[in-house]
Amino acid sequence: MSANAPPVVAPVQTPEPPGSLRYAWYIVGVLTFVYIFSFIDRQIFSLLVGPLRRDLHITDTQVSYLIGTGFVVFFALFGLPLGRLTDIYSRRLIIAIGLILWSLFTAGCGLAHTFPQMLLLRMGVGASEAALSPAAYSLITDYFPRNRLATAISVYSMGIYIGGGLSYLVGGIVVKYASAQAIWTIPILGLVRSWQLIFFIVGLPGIALVLLIYTIREPKIQRAKTGAAVPMRQVLSYMRENWKAFLLHNTGFAMLSLSSYAGGAWVPELYKRHFHFSISTIGVIFGASVAVFGCMGITGAGRLADHLRSRGRANANLYVGMLAALLLVPVNFCAYLSPSAGWAIFWLAPALALAAAPFGVAPAAIQEMTPATMRGQASSLYLLVVNLIGLGIGPTAVALCTQYLFKRDDALHYSLALVSSVACTLAAILLYTSLKPYLVSLQRVRTWSAENV
Repeated sequence: MSANAPPVVAPVQTPEPPGSLRYAWYIVGVLTFVYIFSFIDRQIFSLLVGPLRRDLHITDTQVSYLIGTGFVVFFALFGLPLGRLTDIYSRRLIIAIGLILWSLFTAGCGLAHTFPQMLLLRMGVGASEAALSPAAYSLITDYFPRNRLATAISVYSMGIYIGGGLSYLVGGIVVKYASAQAIWTIPILGLVRSWQLIFFIVGLPGIALVLLIYTIREPKIQRAKTGAAVPMRQVLSYMRENWKAFLLHNTGFAMLSLSSYAGGAWVPELYKRHFHFSISTIGVIFGASVAVFGCMGITGAGRLADHLRSRGRANANLYVGMLAALLLVPVNFCAYLSPSAGWAIFWLAPALALAAAPFGVAPAAIQEMTPATMRGQASSLYLLVVNLIGLGIGPTAVALCTQYLFKRDDALHYSLALVSSVACTLAAILLYTSLKPYLVSLQRVRTWSAENV
């Protein structure tokens, strides 16, 4: 074998997934649809920076707490216990309860009149949205063979970009409609401002999806049979044995998440401040671009990873993430520092496709390197790290650079370029370093699975 040949590791032997692939793809479709609604609720804040600053009397940094920190802290805190429940109880029940709660909390944001009230409601959205992805990853992994897993999870993760795109696209239209008059009269609630009406419009429809969740069947393979999940201390012990792979994987993809969330939070406001676009125009341009190019990037990366894996590169998921990080550094510079609106929109397509690429292959890698009875908790730990660093730091880092480093609102493009270039460079280094430890981890999970059958 040549020195440049891709590393080969025999795949972990797992039971054949139940049912047909057609039904498996139906499950992915349902879960993706729910994920879309979660991201509409999560991202709508980015179009409301101006009205929120005006009516709640807050700064860019406080807005970033609502977009990022306030949401992600409770997302992280509740993610671990919900991941544990995912390894024991009905995953569709966990998803259904979470869906009802985050829809109600989002609608409740329309009732907030002060910054502390809005922050508490955002914490509620974060806590309840933590129910979705660990359960979804676990269900998808049970239904798909390993040579299609990265593609399947990438399709589910399209919900990030369809939901994010729709939040900008539909949100821009709703903002334009709702802003046609400053005050609206709503039955029972009385007089509300246009931005409050928007939260009711995007939040309440999610409740109608609960019945769709119950068309999903729970497979009964590789699930805890004793009524108790593998203890967290055992999960942590397993991860300590594979600490290099888990640490480098989680922090590497967290850096990419930081760059992605920073852009998602502030690019609409950048177009408003720097190019003087209206909110409705931003919604159409940025929303459509996120939905189209984000989906292309994430599914393309999943298919590429599955192809490379079938050709013998067992660490293909991390390899694809590393390539995306390397390419993002120059592309983001061009996108954020473009001299005109035309060039900014031109560079938006490759920037969004590359930013989306890692977020199907990253959770797929976690599923491959973790025993089946630990996947819910391992996924929750991954989401904790990625969201604490990505969503918790990304939007705030940009706001802090704008407010305290450059000290002027019209320097937002410099803040975005700085934060994204540092984050993507670190991501490329971390993911490159993770390639060999990940192969060792795949060997360990095969050994562990054989010894614990």
